Amino acid sequence: MSRPSLWATKVASLIQGGNSAAALAQIRVAPTVRDVEQLRSQLSTMGLLVKNRPIDEATSDQIVALSSPRLHRSP
Repeated sequence: MSRPSLWATKVASLIQGGNSAAALAQIRVAPTVRDVEQLRSQLSTMGLLVKNRPIDEATSDQIVALSSPRLHRSP
């Protein structure tokens, strides 16, 4: 099993602390699909994914966005 992402742990603590706006901003600039998937798994084990619908939608949308091929990616 892989180590949990440091990014996912930090964003999960933002959500747990009640700072959803900062967490949503971080999710929009997520580094990789793997990090977002780890965040979703951490939030689901804590029970926070069910309580925060915007976070649930943002993470699933970001997984789709990062998974799909792009013609151009800005630096």
